[in-house]
Amino acid sequence: MMTPEVMDKRYSSDELIEMEAQFGAHNYKPLPVVLSRGEGVFVWDVEGSRYFDFLAAYSSLNQGHCHPRLVKAMREQIGTLTLTSRAFYNDMLGRAEKFLAETFGYDKVLLMNSGAEAVETSIKLARRWAYDTKGIEENKAKIVVAENNFHGRTTGVISFSTDPSSKKHFGPFMPGFEVVRFNDTEVLERAFQDEAVCAFLVEPIQGEAGVQIPDPGYLKTIRELCDQYNVLLLADEIQTGLGRTGKMLACEHEDVRPDVILLGKALSGGMMPVSAVLCDDYIMMNIKPGEHGSTYGGNPLGARIVIEAVQIITETGLLEKVATMGEYFRMRIRDAGIPYLSDVRGKGLFSAIEIDNSKIEASAYDICKMLKENGLLAKQTHGNIIRFAPPLIITQPQLEACCEIIINTLRVAEEEDGLTSLP
Repeated sequence: MMTPEVMDKRYSSDELIEMEAQFGAHNYKPLPVVLSRGEGVFVWDVEGSRYFDFLAAYSSLNQGHCHPRLVKAMREQIGTLTLTSRAFYNDMLGRAEKFLAETFGYDKVLLMNSGAEAVETSIKLARRWAYDTKGIEENKAKIVVAENNFHGRTTGVISFSTDPSSKKHFGPFMPGFEVVRFNDTEVLERAFQDEAVCAFLVEPIQGEAGVQIPDPGYLKTIRELCDQYNVLLLADEIQTGLGRTGKMLACEHEDVRPDVILLGKALSGGMMPVSAVLCDDYIMMNIKPGEHGSTYGGNPLGARIVIEAVQIITETGLLEKVATMGEYFRMRIRDAGIPYLSDVRGKGLFSAIEIDNSKIEASAYDICKMLKENGLLAKQTHGNIIRFAPPLIITQPQLEACCEIIINTLRVAEEEDGLTSLP
């Protein structure tokens, strides 16, 4: 039973970190900072130090921390109706479904909670379409996925992961998937020649893999191959969608319309878990009542927040500045001439720097800790890559200040004792 002291006492960062270590699962390795407040592009730790948030909860906070419109909408809805489950209708779900369908141009919307639930939903939709429409033999449908993908942590999703840390000692795994190289349309076409293939699930830009951007024309060629071989294109836009790359969807950069779109993260602006699967009737209507669902999926609180979160992106001019600010950010990092950076890449405000560890001893995690000490929070991936994804509401002066922090930190990392460039 929780004692009043747990909530009433003021704890230091070290005490709170130790509390998590003692009582929580060790399934994350956070930076040593304990946050207690956020507003816009800034967060504060329990001691009152302020930081630029350059991760934005893996693009969940495109609208920034505690956006006043979202706070207002949430407060209003919390005082009215938060949950009914889908056993009954509620007065918000239909509005959210209509809004999302019309905004993105699809017939139907299915609201869930997490991004992984959206991915699992798309797998079920694709398989049902395979049997009911394409005519694939029962239990024989295959879904093609890209190497180095990240679509979640459920046992179904990790069945087609190529990340050893996601799979080791978690088997047996679900069959029915084929992994091909990302950004390789030739191997994809060979896979599609198997008539049991019903879908290709892909991130337009691979985020967890280190902001890996395919060659120009890759998505367009995928669309053409899917049409040619009667295969569904499932686009995981959970991290790349909702303005992150300068378009509402990253697929729009090549004028590609996937058969199924997966949204999440910024779909609620960081207020609560909400995800969505969008597709047309010929796919969605194969699933009948009782065959799929979620207790919290489509709850009125989430539905209300979704409308406000998307409107903030579409109505406040965010998209117009994301592309130019992203290009400026990457130009500033490149022009700094940091000798141990092997690559600076990205699209919109979705960027990554890659560290050549043959030239410097510092790991990406080491540099992230240094950035934290200098007032900016980012996170490494794959040991030698740092992702930068600030809230889309960041201003030009704020971005300039962040460029200075990052560049100065990268230079100091090269010079400091213990982080000296190798010969």
